Amino acid sequence: MSGGRSYFRTTDGRPVPAVTVEEMQEIDRIAVDRSGPTLLQMMEHAGMELAELAVETLGLGWRSSRVVVLCGTGGNGAGGICAARHLANRGVDVLAVTIRAPAEADGALGQQLMTLSEGPATVKRWSEAFDASMADLVIDAVIGYSLSGAPRAAQMGLIRAANGSGVPVLSLDVPSGVDANTGATPGAAVAATLTLTLALPKAGLLPESAGELWLADLGIPPGVYARAGVAFEPFLDGRGRQRLEYPSVEVAN
Repeated sequence: MSGGRSYFRTTDGRPVPAVTVEEMQEIDRIAVDRSGPTLLQMMEHAGMELAELAVETLGLGWRSSRVVVLCGTGGNGAGGICAARHLANRGVDVLAVTIRAPAEADGALGQQLMTLSEGPATVKRWSEAFDASMADLVIDAVIGYSLSGAPRAAQMGLIRAANGSGVPVLSLDVPSGVDANTGATPGAAVAATLTLTLALPKAGLLPESAGELWLADLGIPPGVYARAGVAFEPFLDGRGRQRLEYPSVEVAN
């Protein structure tokens, strides 16, 4: 930690600053309201990288695998639906379980569900019968960094489904139920096998809840981060997704 900020590292040792929820909200605001990329552009990056990490996690038999995607009502859920589309487009057997009915969803979630409806994925409500243990991989896209207090009933149901599945769980951005600032769990929380965090790692990501940690680039330019008070040296390599190591030593600004 340096100057109150903790740093993750790439596998070749480059520092990657952790951000708070408030900082990430400001980064998102500047990008969406002032400079770009747009919300849907960033979501497409997130969904594509999540789908590709899912394929890598499934291994050689990914084409004959089944993936259950658990989706909340906000941006995290929309990113999960985007990943469900990319997986289904590649021939993966995908079940998307949603809290909000597609006909009632609006904004980015509504857009993603409308696009998914043109593909071969199956969509169910969280209150309908489904068995996550029949999957080869569960994707947790229920809450992300927007946790406020203990998860509510529908969110709790999906968190329990993920934890009770007995299969690997891939969380998007932050395991659902984990406070993105502190790592605390005010209620039930997903115990992720691996987590794909977005743009920059969140300060509350811990190995005991997030598992193997990856970072997805969302295409946000350095000037946007700098405007939000988060400046750093380039750390991305030739791919849009990078493995991270958890903070363990101090790094100077």
